[in-house]
Amino acid sequence: MILKETLRQVVQSQRDTLQSLEYGVPREDLGQIDLTLPFAIFLTGIRRCGKSTLLHQLMRVEKHFSFFNFEDTRVTGFEVTDFPKLETVLAEEYGECDLYFFDEIQHALQWEIFVRNLLDRQKHCIITGSNASLLSKDLGVHLTGRHLRHELFPFSYNEMLAFRQVDPGLPSFDEYLVDGGFPEYLKYRKDDILQELLVDILERDIILRHQLRSTKTIKEMALYLLGNIGNEFSYTNLKKTFNLGSVNSAISYVSYFEDSYLLFSVPKFDYSYRKQVVNPKKIYSIDNGLTNVNSVSFSADNGRMLENLVFGHLRRQFQDIFYFKGRGECDFVVKVEKDIILAIQVCYELTDDNTIREVEGLLEALNTFGLPEGLILTHAQEDTISRGGKNIRVTPVWRWFIESSTAK
Repeated sequence: MILKETLRQVVQSQRDTLQSLEYGVPREDLGQIDLTLPFAIFLTGIRRCGKSTLLHQLMRVEKHFSFFNFEDTRVTGFEVTDFPKLETVLAEEYGECDLYFFDEIQHALQWEIFVRNLLDRQKHCIITGSNASLLSKDLGVHLTGRHLRHELFPFSYNEMLAFRQVDPGLPSFDEYLVDGGFPEYLKYRKDDILQELLVDILERDIILRHQLRSTKTIKEMALYLLGNIGNEFSYTNLKKTFNLGSVNSAISYVSYFEDSYLLFSVPKFDYSYRKQVVNPKKIYSIDNGLTNVNSVSFSADNGRMLENLVFGHLRRQFQDIFYFKGRGECDFVVKVEKDIILAIQVCYELTDDNTIREVEGLLEALNTFGLPEGLILTHAQEDTISRGGKNIRVTPVWRWFIESSTAK
């Protein structure tokens, strides 16, 4: 239980902090969020990617709203019986309103009941959370059909350009390739920021949240996977490598990494869902900067860094991303509803030694899915290749980032 006067002090303090915040770089997601919809809108994403800043930018659009951050240490132990007191304090401090902004609401037990009650009274709620599965579980029970999800990622290339006030091109792209898009890291350039971020994610979003005792194994597995970005893995091999009790433990641990938005597994495409589940998957990370400062092997491989950036850009726009493997291999194929709409090969530099392999792998994917054209994304090369009635465009990743963001 938290005293009403304590809640008042926290609300006043948080409101003062809000007023002192800089607006920051306008996020590309800002125009995609409709505050008038009769749903709870959930902004999910990895820690420190800018969810609170996006909330602040949304608040600038509105004149009348209430705000509360549940991650404030002064309200640790917030209970369901504290919600009525909080609503009263918010009304007294902000005035009566129909729009509520709640930051990191998953820290409050049974928050979904409170939100459902607000929705039933025709209120609007914009909510952030750092753990996808925890929110999904609660939403499914109490807010089915009453919520919309919006995922936020670290800065895109375009957002990084605006943040650093630099022009698009290879010099700025090469910085983005290594540094990634976490705002605080780009501002201060201290590796400790991303090293501590990884510790926070593992200890708070995974180990503490799931009450795990195998803390050493979780940390070792996270570092192992971060060092193998773009490579295949299987749950069976993870079980053997880390001496786990069962394959189910490996499946659970990887799902925890994904729920916290630290890592993403990409399945091999197959029309059979059962085969998709059992086939080896590839692993990718949320951000190159985070991976670079926590893994020596990744930072030494320009090709895997480029591939991880491409995955991140695709993941911002699409949910169903696969790799294709037949006689050859294609890095990414994207499915929308029932159809594969895009096939992409990533190659840092096309050379006499690898061009045939890269082109043939892409062509096989194009023929398999009946696509007329495909992409080979490179660091700096541009070209056009026609083969077997298919058109293949070779273009630098930075240019594709600009073009595909504009198209979106």
